[in-house]
Amino acid sequence: MIKNLLFDLGGVIMDINRLNAVDSLKKIGIDNADRLLGEYAQKGPFLKLEEGSISPAEFRDELKKDVNVKISDSDIDNAFCDFLTGIPVNRLKNLEVLKKDGFKIYMLSNTNPIMWYSRIADEFTKDGHELNHYFNGTVTSFEAKVCKPDAAIFDFAVKKLGINPYETLFLDDSQKNVEAARKLGFNAEVINPGEEFTDVIKQFIQNN
Repeated sequence: MIKNLLFDLGGVIMDINRLNAVDSLKKIGIDNADRLLGEYAQKGPFLKLEEGSISPAEFRDELKKDVNVKISDSDIDNAFCDFLTGIPVNRLKNLEVLKKDGFKIYMLSNTNPIMWYSRIADEFTKDGHELNHYFNGTVTSFEAKVCKPDAAIFDFAVKKLGINPYETLFLDDSQKNVEAARKLGFNAEVINPGEEFTDVIKQFIQNN
């Protein structure tokens, strides 16, 4: 019996567009953004920031090393956050409905403190609430010091959130992340482009 719903953020709750960020970063002089910034996994300073091994200040300093023009911290943050295109209000309302239906709602996201404390936090206020209104608990990669699909981040989530994988449905837009979760005993489903998590959850429950 599924008691917990464990959501990825980008591509599941939050709409994202990697090319928006790549284009914005290139416009301020970060020419290698396309190579370092991935849809599901990052490289270089972007990965270090996401796995919590460098601070936002160290991240910005690393990017500035390869730029010939002067750019500000806010230039970098704004360009980077263009990866996130927004959360439709109906998804926020659907999270509330799932909670009222008796599910415990959690988030497990590969993300970084720059986005987490700015654009992400802002998007969750669209319907008059804060992020914590929607979730019983959250785990971020920069907090856990490891990124999906590494098993260690799922173990971290189990311990921090106090959840049983066999009673949890994990929803992610990455097949690799879903497969990693299944190996650890989670029920898990991929959210494909154009799909809504409510439909995937409903179908899973009907089939199980």
